Amino acid sequence: MTYRVIALDLDGTLLDRQKRILPESLDALAKARAAGIKVVVVTGRHHVAIHPFYQALKLDTPAICCNGTYLYDYHAKKVISSDPLSVEKTRQVITLLERYDIHGLLYVDDAMLYQKTTGPVLRSLAWSESLPETQRPNIVHVESLVAAADRAQSIWKFATSHADTLALREFATQVENDLGLACEWSWHDQVDIAKGGNSKGRRLQEWVESEGLSMSDVIAFGDNYNDLSMLETVGLGVAMGNADDAIKARAKLVIGTNEQPSIAEVINTRVLG
Repeated sequence: MTYRVIALDLDGTLLDRQKRILPESLDALAKARAAGIKVVVVTGRHHVAIHPFYQALKLDTPAICCNGTYLYDYHAKKVISSDPLSVEKTRQVITLLERYDIHGLLYVDDAMLYQKTTGPVLRSLAWSESLPETQRPNIVHVESLVAAADRAQSIWKFATSHADTLALREFATQVENDLGLACEWSWHDQVDIAKGGNSKGRRLQEWVESEGLSMSDVIAFGDNYNDLSMLETVGLGVAMGNADDAIKARAKLVIGTNEQPSIAEVINTRVLG
């Protein structure tokens, strides 16, 4: 099978635990691009939080961000297509967050907003401080998420987290059933909330078809539940060895972990070989 697109999740997949791209992956992806294969990032992250990776990969493709909520053109610095949350739904989610006492980071326009300083916020700020100033994401403290949502032009998603995963699951179920929103588990204690219908697979297919290609032309790599929508619809869906068994069972190929040069090996043998 000849693959013409490589789709890559970031956290837990292309990135190791230190949020770095392995040199073997960089080399293999550079060879793929030189061979005319398109490389696209498909992530749960905000576009302001993928600068260092996009630049390291030297990409010319748009990035699929916030689990498929929008497609972002880095070179033109603009959103190409999107399906953001409404202010009304956003207000309802904030009400539920307060009721369940769950942390929520709100992704809007060109910033990630937080009202309370929590562990996930501190980790994000620490990572930001480790980057060159030109690559740092815009993480902003606000007095009120509701007021910030009212001011935003586009609301991409919530990144919610809670140590009590049972409470988080109950919260997510209510958000899905009562509000009709999409809840994607991006980590064992994190649920991302976006407009219903948004997914990595859906936005990837939209972009792939705009390039005159089909999903059978794509090889995709992922490690979590928010990656399933693309892993199950591309020509070859590859699960990382660090993924849950439920993810591995639904992928067509399982490889080593994100700490090993497994992605490079697959690209060299199955894409370039």
